[in-house]
Amino acid sequence: MTHELKTGGDRGYLRIATEEAFATQEQIDGFLRLVREGKADKGTVSLWGFYATSPSERAQAIMSGLLDLDEQRIRHMDETGIDIAILSLTAPGVQVFEAEEAKGIVSRANDYLKDAVDRHPERYVGMTSIAPQDPEWSAREIARGKDLGFRGVMVNSHTKGEYLDDPKFDPIIRACAEADQPLYIHPQSPPDAMIDPFLEAGLDGAVFGFGVEVGLHLLRLITIGVFDRYPNLQIIVGHGGEALPYWLYRLDYMHQAGVKSGRYERMKPLKKTITEYMQQNVCITTSGMAWEPPIKYSLDVLGEDRVMYAMDYPYEFVADEVRAHDLLDIPLETKKKLMQTNAERVFKL
Repeated sequence: MTHELKTGGDRGYLRIATEEAFATQEQIDGFLRLVREGKADKGTVSLWGFYATSPSERAQAIMSGLLDLDEQRIRHMDETGIDIAILSLTAPGVQVFEAEEAKGIVSRANDYLKDAVDRHPERYVGMTSIAPQDPEWSAREIARGKDLGFRGVMVNSHTKGEYLDDPKFDPIIRACAEADQPLYIHPQSPPDAMIDPFLEAGLDGAVFGFGVEVGLHLLRLITIGVFDRYPNLQIIVGHGGEALPYWLYRLDYMHQAGVKSGRYERMKPLKKTITEYMQQNVCITTSGMAWEPPIKYSLDVLGEDRVMYAMDYPYEFVADEVRAHDLLDIPLETKKKLMQTNAERVFKL
């Protein structure tokens, strides 16, 4: 241990953790029912068929952390020096259910989160969760969430293999833009159409499959022109940007080559490069990526206003990962942006 972790800004900044998960018992029970009835996709079977039933220490700790929004979570925040947690419903949200059930579960989850924020207003900020199965209803729920005081919108990537670049989901994108709230695209397991090679190797989850799937989702949105239609829209992705910052040179080159060649009907000219959209319309977080080289690289290629701290609680709860951020070899002004003020700007805290 290099230093004690305290809340209150003793190192020159507050720590705002921007990707912190919770669950409701109704949601978890629903996952398990789908698994029992053989109606769950392969990713849900792999993820929740394990975490919601395993007696392993890791699974038990994660379930306890997800379901507690009071004493234990606040204690863990205090122990690791986290001043504020931005909370969202854990993956895959309600996106694996049929629409009517999904809307009921997510509406109640949003109300549950609102109650928790009201109990701990100095420590919690909420994000609205939605049921993309019904885009118009989700647009109304985004507006309701803003009225509840939530500061962003969470979507757990694909919805039964469908992505937000499909025109039918435009009401959701438009509602985020009109509410002037960021859209956070959080991972879930790859859809059944692509999961098998990941699953057979044990690589379907956070170890690799999550990042591949969300990186694909964000690129689909960028290349269909979402930021040309909604130039002020802000999208957030976690885990170091799901590897996209590392790929920017090649993404720009090959995207432009594809546009020029006319190889793909869908691939049309954009007003900006993929790099420019990433630098102007995308923020990334350090959730699960407490490692100096990629953090410094992301600050360099995206800009110091585009990277925010996250812990990824309770899936990743390691005090030394907080210390790793404190000890980054970057100027204090940049570190304060990373740990505090970027989140305050993006979420309008």
